[in-house]
Amino acid sequence: MRRLPGDKRHFFKVPFGQLFSEFCDLLPQIAGREVYTVGDIVTRNALEWGVSPTIAVVDGHTMREPCETTPDVFQRIIRAKNPPGTLTDELICALEDAVASPPALLVVEGEEDLAVIPLILTAPLGGVVLYGQPGEGVVLSVIDEAAREKAAAMIAFFIRVDE
Repeated sequence: MRRLPGDKRHFFKVPFGQLFSEFCDLLPQIAGREVYTVGDIVTRNALEWGVSPTIAVVDGHTMREPCETTPDVFQRIIRAKNPPGTLTDELICALEDAVASPPALLVVEGEEDLAVIPLILTAPLGGVVLYGQPGEGVVLSVIDEAAREKAAAMIAFFIRVDE
């Protein structure tokens, strides 16, 4: 398991891509692309706007409060554990499995927030990752080489610890 040290958390508060205050405003940017969502509300909003995510990653919570928005449109459901502030090998393997055989819903027991980083490293180039920026809107990250380089630099902040 990899744990994000407290003194590095501020790097993850800055949007990893372009921030949109309204979901509908990003629709032209994602037309024709594979879409990957991280977060219950973003996934729900995507589905409400007619966007079917290739992979959706949810944890049944929004801003640490339970929410009942887990979509029931996915035939394939994968489950993984991932405590807050970490990236477990189980989560990373589940993301790789989902990417290898989409579509899939990945239900995380714990917290899914940091899944954006390994998802950008795993999903095919040209796709987009959408995730919520609390109190601000939704972030669109285009999966390109620059995003992968940034994700690799961010994952380097994590410290390997025993599970």
